Amino acid sequence: MSTPTDLHRASTTAPVNIAVIKYWGKRSTTLNLPTNSSLSVTLSQSDLRTHTTASCSHSFNSDSLLLNGSVQDVAGARTQACFRELRALRSAIEEKDAAEPKLSAMPLQIVSENNFPTAAGLASSAAGFAALVRAIADLYRLPASPTELSRIARQGSGSACRSLFGGFVAWEAGVEEDGRDSLAYEVAPASHWPSMRALILVVSAEKKGVSSTTGMQATVATSALFPMRVKDVVPQRMKRMEKAIHEKDFATFADLTMRDSNSFHACCLDTTPPIFYLNDVSRAAIRAVEGINAKAGKEIAAYTFDAGPNCVVYYDEENEALVAGWFKAVLGSVEGWDGARGGAVAPMGEGELGAMKSDEKVLVALREGVGRVILTGVGEGPISVQEHLVDEKGQPVKL
Repeated sequence: MSTPTDLHRASTTAPVNIAVIKYWGKRSTTLNLPTNSSLSVTLSQSDLRTHTTASCSHSFNSDSLLLNGSVQDVAGARTQACFRELRALRSAIEEKDAAEPKLSAMPLQIVSENNFPTAAGLASSAAGFAALVRAIADLYRLPASPTELSRIARQGSGSACRSLFGGFVAWEAGVEEDGRDSLAYEVAPASHWPSMRALILVVSAEKKGVSSTTGMQATVATSALFPMRVKDVVPQRMKRMEKAIHEKDFATFADLTMRDSNSFHACCLDTTPPIFYLNDVSRAAIRAVEGINAKAGKEIAAYTFDAGPNCVVYYDEENEALVAGWFKAVLGSVEGWDGARGGAVAPMGEGELGAMKSDEKVLVALREGVGRVILTGVGEGPISVQEHLVDEKGQPVKL
């Protein structure tokens, strides 16, 4: 293949975010408009990220997307919506300045890699579409702000709009039918609460049985609990959660996080037919966090589950010995403790672990069911990088 004379490239990395006030249900499937607002914590890209290179050239035959080495379908409505919106913004720039290269008319080639399991309940689509939108925006040299781009990323994957920011991020549901007011915004930067930590218990790296999109629509259509969650529960929790974050009030943050996770999964169970994202290992993780908090005499750890069995445990760094130390004492043999973060965690001593009188069934379920742990913390939003996944000839490369 000859070297394209008009190849343009831009690369970015984007983070995973894990919601503490959950997004579940859509008032428009076409525009990915949510039934309720949501709030999340952006996690560190040193541990969880998507790396994406967007390139364009007249030499490309058509738009394409390569994810983790596998060809993906780009004809889907979600991907096409993102391409269409971004091209329109670039086209407007080209119309104003004839000297600008006509990038909007060139086929796009997107090459993307995750450093975590895809479609396993670890918010891979959020990081993926955030990286795709940010990389194309950089390729097209768009002056759009993260909030403006969040409207586009939302159409690819709802929670992707929150991955365009670092720190603590809210996604306003909005009320307009065209979705122009359904946007993400920063509640507080990562620097506001840098001691926030997250321990992820990877229960299953398999693709989940019921996709989020399918599950959401079934819940909206059949759950009797869901209307109350949308109308009363979430709006109140959003206000309280923003206040807790601003005040760095972990006890309130933890209480709201766990209650909202339980509310979300209760709605899933109230769906016809019921949706079971949690399993016995997930429930053992809940019992473990309850035991840690009972021993501490206050809530120093908070569990939350997205649409999958993996448990995310939030805690403040000052309580790392009590929270991560407990899990390392129980799960020290599984993958994930050998990095800098994991190595800094001292496992709880046998005497202290024994004094907590943990249910043996909980310990067995965790040891048999958790395949790896990921230790991370609050992190930054998308980062433009010079490490491209496409070479000067337009060919995908492995870094």
